[in-house]
Amino acid sequence: MFEQASWLNQPKKWTLEDGTLRVISDDKSDFWRKTSYGFIRDSGHFFGMATDGDFTAQVHVAGHYATLYDQAGLMVRIDEEHWIKCGVEFSDGQLWLSTVLTAGKSDWAVSVAPAMPNGFWLRVTASQGVIRVQYSVDGKLWPLLRLAPFPVAARYLVGPMCCTPERGGLEVAFSQFSAGPAQRKDLHDLS
Repeated sequence: MFEQASWLNQPKKWTLEDGTLRVISDDKSDFWRKTSYGFIRDSGHFFGMATDGDFTAQVHVAGHYATLYDQAGLMVRIDEEHWIKCGVEFSDGQLWLSTVLTAGKSDWAVSVAPAMPNGFWLRVTASQGVIRVQYSVDGKLWPLLRLAPFPVAARYLVGPMCCTPERGGLEVAFSQFSAGPAQRKDLHDLS
């Protein structure tokens, strides 16, 4: 499905081969709006494809995180003031499962990431004004990471995202990307 995607802030170094998107992040790349720091950054790397209304998308992410705020995962974007990024972020010397939901201003929610030596999967579902974010370490069990209100839109952009606000050079591989109609699973169905 990567053939349907295009870049917002294309990194200098990236390849797409055999269904795997490999990215090396540029220096000082980030997505953030105002909260706590006062600045707006819209320079992160986002390889998004358009959807028609509600959808579910997922991707496998494997990266080499080492520096404060190194991050990679999925983004869902309506415009520069309405988006969510989710995935793994390096902070305080360890990896965290991370979501940043932005509606004019950004929030940031984290929880300790489980061991994931071979990377992890992310799944996002936008449906009827709600965004549901799930993660998986094995591609089978999908615990809830976040459930939040999200604007209803006729068109969303969704796809891989990575940022390195403090450096360049984060290497990330995104694979097994898919997007389709919104799953209608019960909130406690972790399959």
